[in-house]
Amino acid sequence: MTPEAEDVYPPPAAVRDAVVRALAEDVAALGDLSAALVAPTAQGQLFVIARAEGVIAGQRCAEAAFTQMDPELRVRWHRPDGTAVGPGDAVAEVTGRLRPILTAERTALNFVGHLSGVATLTRRFVDAVHAVDPTVRVLDTRKTTPGLRALEKAAVRAGGGHNHRFSLSDAVLVKDNHLVAMTITEAVARATERWPGRLVEIECDRIDQVEEACTAGAGAVLLDNMSPEEAAASVARARSVGGARVLVEVSGGITLDNAPAYAAVGVDLISVGALTHSVPVLDLGLDLSADRPPTGA
Repeated sequence: MTPEAEDVYPPPAAVRDAVVRALAEDVAALGDLSAALVAPTAQGQLFVIARAEGVIAGQRCAEAAFTQMDPELRVRWHRPDGTAVGPGDAVAEVTGRLRPILTAERTALNFVGHLSGVATLTRRFVDAVHAVDPTVRVLDTRKTTPGLRALEKAAVRAGGGHNHRFSLSDAVLVKDNHLVAMTITEAVARATERWPGRLVEIECDRIDQVEEACTAGAGAVLLDNMSPEEAAASVARARSVGGARVLVEVSGGITLDNAPAYAAVGVDLISVGALTHSVPVLDLGLDLSADRPPTGA
Protein backbone atom coordinates (compact mmCIF):
# COMPACT_ATOMS: atom_id res chain seq x y z
CA MET A 1 0.00 0.00 0.00
CA THR A 2 1.50 3.33 -1.07
CA PRO A 3 0.04 6.44 0.64
CA GLU A 4 -0.56 9.55 -1.43
CA ALA A 5 2.71 11.46 -1.62
CA GLU A 6 1.81 14.74 0.06
CA ASP A 7 -0.63 13.21 2.55
CA VAL A 8 2.17 11.55 4.50
CA TYR A 9 3.84 14.81 5.54
CA PRO A 10 2.95 16.89 8.62
CA PRO A 11 2.17 20.64 8.41
CA PRO A 12 5.33 22.75 7.88
CA ALA A 13 4.63 24.83 10.98
CA ALA A 14 4.46 21.72 13.15
CA VAL A 15 7.77 20.50 11.72
CA ARG A 16 9.48 23.83 12.23
CA ASP A 17 8.31 24.27 15.80
CA ALA A 18 9.21 20.72 16.85
CA VAL A 19 12.67 20.93 15.33
CA VAL A 20 13.40 24.33 16.89
CA ARG A 21 12.56 22.92 20.32
CA ALA A 22 14.55 19.74 19.76
CA LEU A 23 17.67 21.55 18.59
CA ALA A 24 17.42 23.96 21.52
CA GLU A 25 17.55 20.98 23.90
CA ASP A 26 20.83 19.86 22.36
CA VAL A 27 22.60 23.12 21.63
CA ALA A 28 21.79 24.95 24.90
CA ALA A 29 23.57 28.13 25.95
CA LEU A 30 27.15 27.33 24.96
CA GLY A 31 26.45 25.50 21.72
CA ASP A 32 27.97 22.21 20.54
CA LEU A 33 31.28 22.04 22.44
CA SER A 34 32.45 18.90 20.66
CA ALA A 35 31.70 20.10 17.12
CA ALA A 36 33.54 23.34 17.92
CA LEU A 37 36.78 21.32 17.95
CA VAL A 38 36.34 20.66 14.22
CA ALA A 39 37.91 23.15 11.80
CA PRO A 40 35.20 25.51 10.53
CA THR A 41 36.05 24.79 6.89
CA ALA A 42 35.98 20.98 7.20
CA GLN A 43 33.48 19.33 4.88
CA GLY A 44 31.60 16.09 5.44
CA GLN A 45 29.13 13.64 3.98
CA LEU A 46 26.64 11.79 6.16
CA PHE A 47 24.59 8.75 5.11
CA VAL A 48 21.53 7.54 7.01
CA ILE A 49 21.37 3.76 6.57
CA ALA A 50 18.55 1.38 7.49
CA ARG A 51 19.57 -1.52 9.72
CA ALA A 52 16.19 -3.26 9.77
CA GLU A 53 13.07 -3.67 7.68
CA GLY A 54 10.56 -0.89 8.10
CA VAL A 55 8.76 2.11 6.66
CA ILE A 56 10.33 5.57 6.60
CA ALA A 57 8.75 8.68 8.14
CA GLY A 58 10.18 11.94 9.46
CA GLN A 59 11.86 13.21 6.30
CA ARG A 60 10.76 16.81 6.72
CA CYS A 61 11.91 16.88 10.34
CA ALA A 62 15.37 15.57 9.49
CA GLU A 63 15.75 18.03 6.64
CA ALA A 64 14.71 20.89 8.92
CA ALA A 65 17.18 19.82 11.62
CA PHE A 66 20.09 20.07 9.20
CA THR A 67 19.01 23.20 7.36
CA GLN A 68 18.13 25.08 10.54
CA MET A 69 21.73 24.52 11.63
CA ASP A 70 23.10 25.54 8.22
CA PRO A 71 20.86 26.51 5.27
CA GLU A 72 23.68 25.61 2.89
CA LEU A 73 23.71 21.93 3.85
CA ARG A 74 22.52 19.76 0.97
CA VAL A 75 20.07 17.02 1.96
CA ARG A 76 19.22 14.31 -0.56
CA TRP A 77 16.49 11.83 0.30
CA HIS A 78 16.69 8.35 -1.23
CA ARG A 79 13.71 6.83 0.60
CA PRO A 80 10.87 9.32 1.12
CA ASP A 81 8.18 8.97 3.75
CA GLY A 82 5.93 5.97 3.18
CA THR A 83 8.71 3.96 1.49
CA ALA A 84 9.64 0.48 2.69
CA VAL A 85 13.32 -0.15 3.47
CA GLY A 86 15.51 -3.10 4.38
CA PRO A 87 18.89 -3.55 6.04
CA GLY A 88 21.62 -1.69 4.17
CA ASP A 89 19.32 0.66 2.26
CA ALA A 90 20.52 4.25 2.06
CA VAL A 91 17.75 6.48 3.38
CA ALA A 92 19.33 9.92 3.00
CA GLU A 93 22.62 11.74 2.59
CA VAL A 94 23.76 15.14 3.81
CA THR A 95 26.77 17.05 2.49
CA GLY A 96 28.34 20.33 3.50
CA ARG A 97 30.17 21.83 6.46
CA LEU A 98 30.97 19.17 9.03
CA ARG A 99 30.28 21.22 12.15
CA PRO A 100 26.52 21.71 11.57
CA ILE A 101 26.19 18.14 10.33
CA LEU A 102 27.62 16.86 13.61
CA THR A 103 25.40 19.14 15.67
CA ALA A 104 22.16 18.20 13.92
CA GLU A 105 22.73 14.49 13.34
CA ARG A 106 21.28 13.20 16.61
CA THR A 107 18.19 15.39 16.44
CA ALA A 108 17.56 14.32 12.85
CA LEU A 109 18.03 10.64 13.66
CA ASN A 110 15.80 10.88 16.73
CA PHE A 111 12.94 12.17 14.62
CA VAL A 112 13.40 9.69 11.78
CA GLY A 113 13.91 6.70 14.08
CA HIS A 114 10.83 7.41 16.19
CA LEU A 115 8.51 8.41 13.36
CA SER A 116 9.66 5.53 11.17
CA GLY A 117 8.89 3.25 14.09
CA VAL A 118 5.33 4.60 14.09
CA ALA A 119 5.03 4.11 10.32
CA THR A 120 6.51 0.61 10.51
CA LEU A 121 4.15 -0.64 13.22
CA THR A 122 1.21 0.94 11.42
CA ARG A 123 2.11 -0.86 8.19
CA ARG A 124 2.24 -4.17 10.07
CA PHE A 125 -1.24 -3.63 11.47
CA VAL A 126 -2.59 -2.54 8.10
CA ASP A 127 -1.12 -5.59 6.39
CA ALA A 128 -2.53 -7.92 9.05
CA VAL A 129 -6.01 -6.39 8.84
CA HIS A 130 -6.14 -6.08 5.05
CA ALA A 131 -5.18 -9.72 4.64
CA VAL A 132 -8.67 -10.42 6.03
CA ASP A 133 -10.66 -7.38 4.83
CA PRO A 134 -9.04 -4.58 2.80
CA THR A 135 -11.96 -2.23 3.49
CA VAL A 136 -11.28 -1.99 7.24
CA ARG A 137 -9.34 1.12 8.22
CA VAL A 138 -6.66 1.13 10.91
CA LEU A 139 -6.77 4.30 13.02
CA ASP A 140 -4.52 5.94 15.56
CA THR A 141 -5.75 7.62 18.77
CA ARG A 142 -4.95 10.75 20.78
CA LYS A 143 -2.42 8.75 22.82
CA THR A 144 0.43 10.67 21.23
CA THR A 145 3.61 12.25 22.57
CA PRO A 146 2.68 15.74 23.83
CA GLY A 147 3.76 18.33 21.28
CA LEU A 148 4.37 15.77 18.53
CA ARG A 149 0.83 14.81 17.59
CA ALA A 150 0.88 16.23 14.06
CA LEU A 151 4.20 14.48 13.36
CA GLU A 152 3.10 11.11 14.74
CA LYS A 153 -0.23 11.21 12.96
CA ALA A 154 1.56 11.95 9.69
CA ALA A 155 3.76 8.92 10.35
CA VAL A 156 0.63 6.80 10.80
CA ARG A 157 -0.50 7.96 7.36
CA ALA A 158 2.94 7.12 5.96
CA GLY A 159 2.39 3.59 7.22
CA GLY A 160 -0.95 3.33 5.44
CA GLY A 161 -3.14 4.04 8.46
CA HIS A 162 -5.75 6.72 9.04
CA ASN A 163 -6.15 9.41 11.67
CA HIS A 164 -8.83 9.53 14.34
CA ARG A 165 -9.50 12.89 16.01
CA PHE A 166 -6.67 15.41 16.01
CA SER A 167 -8.28 17.29 18.87
CA LEU A 168 -11.32 17.27 21.09
CA SER A 169 -12.98 19.74 18.70
CA ASP A 170 -13.00 17.40 15.72
CA ALA A 171 -15.89 15.16 16.75
CA VAL A 172 -18.05 14.20 19.70
CA LEU A 173 -16.84 10.99 21.34
CA VAL A 174 -18.89 10.17 24.43
CA LYS A 175 -17.03 7.81 26.75
CA ASP A 176 -17.99 6.02 29.93
CA ASN A 177 -16.83 8.92 32.09
CA HIS A 178 -19.18 11.27 30.24
CA LEU A 179 -22.05 8.84 30.75
CA VAL A 180 -21.72 9.24 34.51
CA ALA A 181 -23.56 12.55 34.04
CA MET A 182 -26.07 11.64 31.29
CA THR A 183 -27.63 8.79 29.37
CA ILE A 184 -26.57 7.78 25.87
CA THR A 185 -29.85 9.08 24.46
CA GLU A 186 -29.37 12.44 26.20
CA ALA A 187 -25.79 12.70 24.99
CA VAL A 188 -26.73 12.10 21.34
CA ALA A 189 -29.61 14.58 21.53
CA ARG A 190 -27.50 17.32 23.12
CA ALA A 191 -24.61 16.83 20.70
CA THR A 192 -26.87 16.81 17.65
CA GLU A 193 -28.58 20.01 18.78
CA ARG A 194 -25.38 21.90 19.63
CA TRP A 195 -23.11 20.71 16.81
CA PRO A 196 -25.21 19.59 13.84
CA GLY A 197 -23.06 17.96 11.18
CA ARG A 198 -20.41 16.76 13.63
CA LEU A 199 -19.89 13.04 14.01
CA VAL A 200 -21.33 11.73 17.26
CA GLU A 201 -19.74 8.50 18.46
CA ILE A 202 -20.67 6.57 21.59
CA GLU A 203 -18.24 4.30 23.43
CA CYS A 204 -19.99 1.03 24.29
CA ASP A 205 -18.86 -1.90 26.37
CA ARG A 206 -22.20 -3.73 26.28
CA ILE A 207 -24.49 -4.71 23.43
CA ASP A 208 -27.49 -2.91 24.98
CA GLN A 209 -25.51 0.33 24.78
CA VAL A 210 -24.91 -0.30 21.07
CA GLU A 211 -28.66 -0.62 20.52
CA GLU A 212 -29.42 2.54 22.49
CA ALA A 213 -26.75 4.55 20.64
CA CYS A 214 -28.01 3.45 17.22
CA THR A 215 -31.65 4.07 18.16
CA ALA A 216 -30.74 7.55 19.43
CA GLY A 217 -29.12 8.42 16.09
CA ALA A 218 -25.39 8.21 16.81
CA GLY A 219 -23.24 8.19 13.71
CA ALA A 220 -20.73 5.72 15.12
CA VAL A 221 -20.26 3.30 17.99
CA LEU A 222 -16.94 2.41 19.58
CA LEU A 223 -16.81 -1.16 20.86
CA ASP A 224 -14.49 -0.88 23.83
CA ASN A 225 -12.49 -3.87 25.09
CA MET A 226 -14.87 -6.41 23.61
CA SER A 227 -13.81 -9.87 22.55
CA PRO A 228 -14.11 -10.72 18.83
CA GLU A 229 -17.24 -12.73 19.63
CA GLU A 230 -18.81 -9.82 21.52
CA ALA A 231 -17.81 -7.47 18.72
CA ALA A 232 -19.47 -9.72 16.13
CA ALA A 233 -22.74 -9.66 18.07
CA SER A 234 -22.50 -5.89 18.46
CA VAL A 235 -21.86 -5.38 14.74
CA ALA A 236 -24.96 -7.43 13.96
CA ARG A 237 -27.05 -5.38 16.40
CA ALA A 238 -25.70 -2.09 15.04
CA ARG A 239 -26.52 -3.12 11.46
CA SER A 240 -30.01 -4.27 12.36
CA VAL A 241 -30.87 -1.09 14.28
CA GLY A 242 -28.80 1.61 12.57
CA GLY A 243 -28.17 0.13 9.16
CA ALA A 244 -25.12 0.96 7.06
CA ARG A 245 -25.13 4.60 8.20
CA VAL A 246 -23.59 3.70 11.58
CA LEU A 247 -19.84 3.25 11.60
CA VAL A 248 -18.61 0.51 13.92
CA GLU A 249 -15.19 0.94 15.50
CA VAL A 250 -13.40 -1.45 17.82
CA SER A 251 -10.65 -0.49 20.24
CA GLY A 252 -8.93 -1.69 23.39
CA GLY A 253 -6.49 -4.56 23.64
CA ILE A 254 -5.89 -4.74 19.88
CA THR A 255 -2.67 -6.54 18.95
CA LEU A 256 -1.09 -7.78 15.74
CA ASP A 257 -2.20 -11.27 16.70
CA ASN A 258 -5.87 -10.52 17.27
CA ALA A 259 -6.45 -7.62 14.83
CA PRO A 260 -7.38 -10.01 11.98
CA ALA A 261 -10.05 -11.63 14.15
CA TYR A 262 -11.68 -8.23 14.71
CA ALA A 263 -11.43 -7.36 11.02
CA ALA A 264 -13.29 -10.58 10.22
CA VAL A 265 -16.43 -9.65 12.20
CA GLY A 266 -17.42 -6.75 9.97
CA VAL A 267 -16.21 -3.65 11.83
CA ASP A 268 -15.39 -0.55 9.79
CA LEU A 269 -12.57 0.82 11.91
CA ILE A 270 -9.90 -0.59 14.23
CA SER A 271 -8.15 1.97 16.44
CA VAL A 272 -4.82 1.13 18.05
CA GLY A 273 -3.23 3.36 20.70
CA ALA A 274 0.02 1.41 20.50
CA LEU A 275 0.74 2.92 17.07
CA THR A 276 1.98 6.02 18.87
CA HIS A 277 2.21 5.45 22.62
CA SER A 278 4.57 2.48 22.82
CA VAL A 279 6.23 2.03 19.46
CA PRO A 280 9.87 0.87 19.12
CA VAL A 281 12.15 3.03 17.00
CA LEU A 282 13.29 1.83 13.60
CA ASP A 283 16.98 0.92 13.76
CA LEU A 284 18.91 3.39 11.62
CA GLY A 285 22.64 4.00 11.46
CA LEU A 286 24.90 6.87 10.45
CA ASP A 287 27.94 6.61 8.17
CA LEU A 288 30.07 9.73 8.12
CA SER A 289 33.06 10.69 6.02
CA ALA A 290 34.97 13.94 6.36
CA ASP A 291 37.44 15.98 4.33
CA ARG A 292 40.03 17.57 6.60
CA PRO A 293 41.16 21.06 5.53
CA PRO A 294 44.83 21.78 4.93
CA THR A 295 46.88 22.57 8.06
CA GLY A 296 46.35 26.16 9.08
CA ALA A 297 43.02 26.54 7.33
